[in-house]
Amino acid sequence: MSSSRGQVWLGAVRPRTLPAAVAPVLVGSALAWHDGAWHAPAAALCLGFALLVQIGTNFANDYYDFIRGADTAARVGPRRAVAAGLITPATMRGAMIVTFAAAFALGLGLLAWGGPWLLVIGIASIVCGIAYTGGPWPLAYLGLGDLFVFLFFGLVAVGGTYFVQAGRLTRDALLAGVPVGLLAANILVVNNYRDVETDAAAHKRTLVVRFGRDAARIQFTAALVVAFVVPLVFAARGYGPACLLPLILTRMGWRHARRLRESKTPGELIALLGATGKLLALYALLFGAGLVIAVT
Repeated sequence: MSSSRGQVWLGAVRPRTLPAAVAPVLVGSALAWHDGAWHAPAAALCLGFALLVQIGTNFANDYYDFIRGADTAARVGPRRAVAAGLITPATMRGAMIVTFAAAFALGLGLLAWGGPWLLVIGIASIVCGIAYTGGPWPLAYLGLGDLFVFLFFGLVAVGGTYFVQAGRLTRDALLAGVPVGLLAANILVVNNYRDVETDAAAHKRTLVVRFGRDAARIQFTAALVVAFVVPLVFAARGYGPACLLPLILTRMGWRHARRLRESKTPGELIALLGATGKLLALYALLFGAGLVIAVT
């Protein structure tokens, strides 16, 4: 084995996907700060839970995509540990279980702030993380992966983070989750755009497989448009010009849309995948900063 054990596991964690876990907690916490409700320990627990669920989902994806035949030697994307023979299926399955168990245990600490109903959201997040590629009706194989990402990494994660700290759920908290969820889903769009041929062969009916690459480009661009409109809505609702900070990234977003349209090789799409995660991270930082600065 040419790679060290640590490098193999780091690759299985998929660091490029982690902004999808950090961004909603950042935005939800910033809105809580704006409303005078920020609570550092609760925010930290939300971040830990979100990261563990994301990593557990990545481990589950590595395991179940191999079991279902979606990850093979013909795959053109980044190396998957189980498919490459670097980690045994049993070991990856065990890592998935341990990671989700750790997420559940950490999430129990949030009950002190959010009450027992958070148990439902926590369990649903973990179950959907497994069901994304596992179980009898895997979400990703049914073309529901994009919706799952939008809901759980957008509305649920931002709204839940805000609720835990503020003790209530507001319309603005849900609205703040919309651009986060859409930009997180765009990471999935790029990934599925690259893997469309191998996914189709494995009967993984992603939206790109179902409707084609033209539709995927439209979805990607529409998500960008909505994401850059939301700060305008916040400004119009009285949050002030500071909420317009994410618009600095508009040019970067349009470049990404063009790169998706013009990409010819898997390598170009792998680079775009990282850039899409970076856009989400920067958007969350700027939007969060705008909410902290804003005075209503």
